[in-house]
Amino acid sequence: MSDDKKLYRKKILSVKQIVKNSVYQVSFARNISFKAGQVVALTTNLKIPPRLYSIASGRNEDEIRIIFDHIPEGVITSQLSKLKKGNTIYVSDPFGEFTCDDSPAYWIASGTGIAPFASMFFSELSKNKILIHGGRRLDSFYYENNFIPALGDNYIRCCSQEKGDGVFEGRVTDYLLQCHDLPTDYNYYLCGSAEMVVETRDILISKGVAFDKIIAEIYF
Repeated sequence: MSDDKKLYRKKILSVKQIVKNSVYQVSFARNISFKAGQVVALTTNLKIPPRLYSIASGRNEDEIRIIFDHIPEGVITSQLSKLKKGNTIYVSDPFGEFTCDDSPAYWIASGTGIAPFASMFFSELSKNKILIHGGRRLDSFYYENNFIPALGDNYIRCCSQEKGDGVFEGRVTDYLLQCHDLPTDYNYYLCGSAEMVVETRDILISKGVAFDKIIAEIYF
């Protein structure tokens, strides 16, 4: 899907390690508008097919941020993690339909699937939203310092491998299984692995949420 997108040269503004040896954030200048929740196709070399990355920054910010898991055998992420300020990457214009409005909704993410919801949050679309984020460790909750004061009890962290104050012990799906009376008039936005999305969708449907109320974005 991304191979036919025109790519533009961009200079890296910053490379930040969010989680040691695991998750990184890369930023570059924004010179085009986008909708919160959209993605870009990105590569470090025009000979390497680009991959899709969700934008994690707000639509009115001066820069575009992406976050990614550093996969040592990954062709692009292994190179991205080594880049420095001023290095060149190749990026498409933003695109995609995983977007929302001010309507009441649940945002449900696992891992770096939080990126599109971070973009929505920083784009001031968090009114009437409940954010559920799943991670393996307590350092998996990227942007929690922004979410906690703004969302309060509407920000739910689910940790499968560690315990922490105010953190649900278990996966996102475990949390949803013990939820009662989920509102059926809300939209439910899901972003994560295919396994997470399918399992979460099945749980929501079993609790009376209509299929057309569930909007999903799968990352690989």
